[in-house]
Amino acid sequence: MFPSFDAAAFLHQFVYDKNNPLLFNNGFFVYLFFVFMLLYFAFRNKVAIRTNIFCLFSLYFFYKASGFFVVLVIVSAIADFILSNAIYRQTDKTKRKLLLTISIVFNLGLLFYFKYTNFFVEILNQHFSAHINPLNILLPVGISFYTFENISYTIDVYRGEFVPVKKFNEYLLFLSFFPKLVMGPIVRAKDFIPQTTKPYYINQEDFAAGFFLIITGLFKKLIISDYITLNYVNYIFDSPSKYTGLECLFAVYGYAIVIYCDFSGYSSVAIGIARWLGYKIPPNFSSPYQSKDITEFWRRWHISLSSWLRDYLYIPLGGNRKGKLRTYINLFITMLLGGLWHGASFNFIVWGGLHGTALAIHKLWNEKTKSIASKWNSSVLYRGFALLLTFHFVCFCWIFFKAANFHIAGDMLNQIQYHFSLDVWGRFWGNYHNVIWMMLLGFALHAIPENICDTISLKLQKLNVVSYAAIFFIFLLIYGYYKSSEAVMPIYLQF
Repeated sequence: MFPSFDAAAFLHQFVYDKNNPLLFNNGFFVYLFFVFMLLYFAFRNKVAIRTNIFCLFSLYFFYKASGFFVVLVIVSAIADFILSNAIYRQTDKTKRKLLLTISIVFNLGLLFYFKYTNFFVEILNQHFSAHINPLNILLPVGISFYTFENISYTIDVYRGEFVPVKKFNEYLLFLSFFPKLVMGPIVRAKDFIPQTTKPYYINQEDFAAGFFLIITGLFKKLIISDYITLNYVNYIFDSPSKYTGLECLFAVYGYAIVIYCDFSGYSSVAIGIARWLGYKIPPNFSSPYQSKDITEFWRRWHISLSSWLRDYLYIPLGGNRKGKLRTYINLFITMLLGGLWHGASFNFIVWGGLHGTALAIHKLWNEKTKSIASKWNSSVLYRGFALLLTFHFVCFCWIFFKAANFHIAGDMLNQIQYHFSLDVWGRFWGNYHNVIWMMLLGFALHAIPENICDTISLKLQKLNVVSYAAIFFIFLLIYGYYKSSEAVMPIYLQF
């Protein structure tokens, strides 16, 4: 007998489920994406229809990922589409500035309400003896990312750097483009929108590059990051006082590779899918742990955010144009607000403040050592020391980023400082050798030079469909071996 068809269960697949949000690693996404690609390819030469199909799919994808918060994306798109065109048409300087202010206040107001209201209520209650009940507010997925895209769009129009689109569906596609809507990268309109009207065409290079990015991204996220997270990092950070200093130190190293593989992996998948759809999005990571100073780290880590903070916050604050002291203050404020962007918590503020302080100190260091910098930079010993110093400073800051509160962070630091001993190495290796090997694999992949990745991508162009299918099947076998019954939500989904 044939199994009975459960219509209700089938239809439930198409409705938002808060316990199973739709992401790239969800099996249901593969089926949806296949149907979307059939329609997208069928209307590839009809730009208006193709754009509308893309918008509808993107909005539905976001609905499946976040529920009815999709309405916020639509409302934001309508508001900034109207305001950007009003700014462009307006010739009066005061009125243009007023319209820009309305746009910024509107976008930051939404972000503040959903992300920071209860944070400031808590501050008022604790430090000013207020008695305000926290509101029942859920954080909309992706709001930090598309808020920054909206703001950069209207600012670029105000500065005269970009002519706003006249068709609403083009702006909606820019904002809701599903590969990057949930967790970035943060895309600039002037880089993205000109691509929306180009003929859809991908060659062998595009397909191979997209395939390489998707497979490597999924490998980093689903296999390396998830395995280390579930089998080591999470339970050490949950209660570090129960573990030795050695275990806590390796948990910090573990989290360093976890957050890199998690977020850069998702970014790679997003960029790879975009490449298959005919869009080129700039890379979001460039081997950040190979940085030899903190300034270089922020050129390589979350590139779309760091460049946004530079162009729309640091430079408007005055950048380095108003004296040395003001430059250091501007760096500190920029990173402090960058930390707050990540979450409504003093932990994130401290994390941002530490990075801001380090950037200011590094700038001062460069000014004081300018005459001998070239000699030091030519020394392998100095470069190696600088790399290790930068990496360990970043790891130290990750403690505050990952820890649930200052108490947990303090316990972590206390265990590493006062309860560290190599005498427990034998037992440590016996318990966690598989995790250590996975960490080493993650760092090894991170260390692969970009030119080698480009070479691999070029060689993929020579493969046939069967070879691509074989590689994907091998990936599925590896994923099936390491897959846990417990799903691990992407780290940046909370931002």
